[in-house]
Amino acid sequence: MLAAYFDCPGGPENLYVKEVMKPHPGEGEVLVKVSASALNRADLLQRRGKYPPPKGASDILGLEAAGSVAGLGPGCKGRWKIGDAVMALLSGGGQAEYVTVPEGYLMPIPSDMTFIQAAAIPEAWLTAFQLLHFVGKLQKGERVLIHAGASGVGMAAIQLVRLAKAIPIVTAGTQEKLKATTNAGAAVGFNYKNEDFSEKVLAFTQGSGVDLILDCVGGSYWEKNINCLSTDGRWIIYGLLSGGEVHGDLLARLLSKRASIHTSLLRSRDKEASNGYEQSFTEDVLPYFSGGTSPHLQPLLDSIYPLQEIAEAHRIMEENKNIGKIVIEMPA
Repeated sequence: MLAAYFDCPGGPENLYVKEVMKPHPGEGEVLVKVSASALNRADLLQRRGKYPPPKGASDILGLEAAGSVAGLGPGCKGRWKIGDAVMALLSGGGQAEYVTVPEGYLMPIPSDMTFIQAAAIPEAWLTAFQLLHFVGKLQKGERVLIHAGASGVGMAAIQLVRLAKAIPIVTAGTQEKLKATTNAGAAVGFNYKNEDFSEKVLAFTQGSGVDLILDCVGGSYWEKNINCLSTDGRWIIYGLLSGGEVHGDLLARLLSKRASIHTSLLRSRDKEASNGYEQSFTEDVLPYFSGGTSPHLQPLLDSIYPLQEIAEAHRIMEENKNIGKIVIEMPA
């Protein structure tokens, strides 16, 4: 089968399409013929040698995939049959023509959704869902500050916060991205490049601050995050785009607000925990992607690239040009 590959860490130019052995489903696994897979920041980090796959995971790129069931391993419990349209969050291997997936990781694709659309759901939406509900314990009416609001996770989080009847506030780096977040349901958005988002958040919340922060930026944002965090607020760090180094009295500032820091990496979760997210998401969120539902949830697609143009897709994401998800389409 064909797969996205690189022989040594480096830039997008190191990527190429390679013929590799097709995987065989093991105990409790399902073989999926992949139609589409979306690109994630983790793929860029892995390509640079900074985010190795977990032990035992495929070294092929791709943390999510949508396609159809092509085979069943021994011990499968009959949840899926050949030809079923499915999508999944993966520990790796999604940017290939076939991937094996533990059967509990699979989620059904809504009947009125394409494989391209479905490929944009698992990583971003499950990450946002897990951060908001399993880690952040989001409550109705709370205010949530979402950094990188126009990213895949950001756009999913905006809609999930709305679904929970809470208030999404975002940051982004361009007016175009802020407009996209408004269209997705953000209550207000601030351009972190030319305004102090902590001051703006405090003004918007009449001085009370936000109850929850979803932060993929890290080090450079710590002081502004604490400035606009409410008493007893929760700050969730799930990425370190600006690095992890902090200079200043972080602990005293946290203590003064009785605030808490939580961290999360979905890729390193064990199978039992991840399976719980999939099941809850399938039951509580997935129905809202179907037509005619209110509120209606939808993944935001930025662009679609064939597998042969994987390097160009990486370049676009590396330059922060995308709004929403970049999807890689597999050969038919």
